[in-house]
Amino acid sequence: MSDMDDRDTTQRAIAGDRFALETLWRDHRRWLSAVLLSHMPNGADLEDLLQETAMNVCRKIRDLRDPERLRPWLRTIAINTAISAGRSATLRRKVRAMEDTELDPPDPSIGHDDEHETARDTLDRVLAAAQRLHPDYREPLILKSVRGLSQRAIAEALDLPETTIETRLARARRMLRQLLEEKGVPVPPAPRTAPGT
Repeated sequence: MSDMDDRDTTQRAIAGDRFALETLWRDHRRWLSAVLLSHMPNGADLEDLLQETAMNVCRKIRDLRDPERLRPWLRTIAINTAISAGRSATLRRKVRAMEDTELDPPDPSIGHDDEHETARDTLDRVLAAAQRLHPDYREPLILKSVRGLSQRAIAEALDLPETTIETRLARARRMLRQLLEEKGVPVPPAPRTAPGT
């Protein structure tokens, strides 16, 4: 969707056009999931956070004053949704601890494919290491690596200069590599990419 189409669709959504609102959500859902992944608390479910974000967008779309600011506005809603989920999760953990409830142990009779399990374990360790990065570095890295957004698209979404995104991505990769090496996770060589990709 072009910027002009996006602006027109946003204006129609603000005016109450449900089809336009659905179109906006469909067009922006993928990168918003990366924003949520960057900010969501441990144990949160990404699909639940996406649904909550979608509901918040529906409720608040008429509050958007400048259609040109749609991406930063959507990002703010996603981050606030993740923060709210974190507060709720903390409260639930405290209640659980007070009630001394225990989670069921995993069922040892359920088998797993070793190769799939190893790949999943590596991915989990990489994501856990990425969660240790400061959000200023974690978010662009996940938007780039998980969602494949260009540096320009990330810059627009985060409302930052593209050069800042380039610098943050380089630092994030370096910091993540160091964290993984400290944990003994095998790290493939860094890919060579052209600026702005």
